[in-house]
Amino acid sequence: MLSFRHPLCSASVFGALLLLAACTSMPVGENSGALHAATGAAANAPAAAVSWDSVPAILARIRPPQFPAREFPIADFGAKPDGTTDNTAAIAQAIAAASAAGGGRVVVRGGVFLTGAIHLLSNVELHVADGATLKFSPDPKKFLPLVRARFEGTEVMNYSPLIYAFQQENIAITGTGTLDGSASNDTWWALGRRRGPGIQTSAQLVALAEKGTPVEQRVFGEAGSLRPNFIVPYLCRNVLIADVHIVNSPMWEINPVLCTNVTVRGVDIHSHGPNNDGCDPDSSRDVLIEHCTFDTGDDCIAIKSGKDADGRRVGVPAENIVIRHCVMQDGHGGVVLGSENSGGIRNVFAEDCAMDSPNLQRVLRLKTNAGRGGVLENVFLRNCTVGRVSSAILTIDLVYGRVTTGAFPPVVRNVLVENVTAQSAPRVLDIVGTTQSTIANVRIADSTFRGVEGADILTHSGDVALRNVTIEPAARARAAANADETK
Repeated sequence: MLSFRHPLCSASVFGALLLLAACTSMPVGENSGALHAATGAAANAPAAAVSWDSVPAILARIRPPQFPAREFPIADFGAKPDGTTDNTAAIAQAIAAASAAGGGRVVVRGGVFLTGAIHLLSNVELHVADGATLKFSPDPKKFLPLVRARFEGTEVMNYSPLIYAFQQENIAITGTGTLDGSASNDTWWALGRRRGPGIQTSAQLVALAEKGTPVEQRVFGEAGSLRPNFIVPYLCRNVLIADVHIVNSPMWEINPVLCTNVTVRGVDIHSHGPNNDGCDPDSSRDVLIEHCTFDTGDDCIAIKSGKDADGRRVGVPAENIVIRHCVMQDGHGGVVLGSENSGGIRNVFAEDCAMDSPNLQRVLRLKTNAGRGGVLENVFLRNCTVGRVSSAILTIDLVYGRVTTGAFPPVVRNVLVENVTAQSAPRVLDIVGTTQSTIANVRIADSTFRGVEGADILTHSGDVALRNVTIEPAARARAAANADETK
């Protein structure tokens, strides 16, 4: 066993970390512009020290919504569980009735219910019971009219997410039933590949945002190739998503945008399409993600805060995110910050997670570039067990997308990884910065990494230090295994 300290690491004493971040409030305003202005100003509030001791105060603010003990079965509104009847109107009527009554539980029970877009209202819980499936139509026309959303961090008028809520309070999606997005290479995923005369792409959306085009004039939908995300509460407060099974998503699965007080608990996600991130809190604060399983075609958990000029315009960070007791299987990264992070990301705490798959690339990943900018700070990961990852334990990629120059050099600071064990990885560190970027106070402590196959990648890697870290090369592990076999 080799006790290891990287020769490029800082010589400073590894001690207590004094970390800074702001705490903001996010009231649901009359319109998104008002909320953007309020939260942008709050982001400049005086900073306070942040550490693991900050987590109890964050959790004390995260409280799942409660609902009146009234049920509104969708079958009572004419919904049919035959897998072919369009139940969009029946589900909408049940939600409206529950909301008009002052709140309650809209129940999906027994069979497969085909539907288009579902829009939640305040004080309504959508409950998909065990054995029931909400199967979403693959026909994009079922997700009209267009709604305000974000596509990869840029605001747009686009197809409705499969389940959507705008400026609502006290909403939930619960139950052990299944949400099936019906995405495949012939349906939603094919839409993302549309090209040709008159087809609007994500690059054109970013260009509109760079020019300052008002969101209401960024009209895509049928003219574009932008797939909707699965579940999007947008500008909402008090959100619960619990226990459901999610499969075949068009794009990101769970994407709270500009929300506060969000709980994602016990969700089981198996969806391997393009850009199939598992859970993406986006410019949201006070978020708890726990006891979930992620088996995804992209990042398992990816924290966002807007992209490029549009992210800076909105100017709302993602902050106070607690992740615990989750299982990460396939995916580009277990816990990820970015790449859409121009509004900043801070105060992320992940603990007691298990990660293991030859198709899981990284444990902790931070990604941005000098065109995107953003400050990524106060990131804590501890007490995690890792089997195999296919790239690195910790990746900090500040030239993401091969963008090496720009007007907004990114900042990464105050990252602490401790008490992590891994059985197999190509390397421990993959850190690439630039001469303009900042990487400060990145620490790994009290951890053991076995089966390490090669050298770290360190380019303009800044202030990185390891303390009490054991690294066992893969060759040594193989030799030990062979010796055991010959005994």
